[in-house]
Amino acid sequence: MDSTLKSYLEKYKVNYTLYEHPAVFTVTESDEVTKHIPGARSKNLFLKDDQKKFYLICMPGHKRLDMKALKLSIKVKELHFASPEDLKKELNLTPGSVSIFGMIHASHTKLLIDKELWEANQVGFHPNINTSTLLVNHQALEIFCKSLSSPWEVVSLA
Repeated sequence: MDSTLKSYLEKYKVNYTLYEHPAVFTVTESDEVTKHIPGARSKNLFLKDDQKKFYLICMPGHKRLDMKALKLSIKVKELHFASPEDLKKELNLTPGSVSIFGMIHASHTKLLIDKELWEANQVGFHPNINTSTLLVNHQALEIFCKSLSSPWEVVSLA
């Protein structure tokens, strides 16, 4: 975990447990490599709309995102994956390491957290690098989200 994220989590008293593991790039890889880690598994998708607004979607790893339903829900005409360059510039992340914790760098991104993850007792996210997982309980997740300067919302994703 980089020092910026570590300092941020300490500043806001976000408790976590750190698990190190080999690099994972997909949910399938993560299911195998991180099966010893308790809690819900997350999938994080960085999207961009036709107005150049960004969205970080955090959802359970087993769910498939219904892009049509999401477009209707957030009232946008077009929605697609943002480029690796946008990801680096906006969240200071690289593909394969997309995480809720990238929101500490966000200036034009809205965080959308699936209700199922929000209600989980524990959930794991990469600490902005895919060689470890930070496990947080619901209280820590709530503290983290409330600390953000960017907007966030809990939503029901299909």
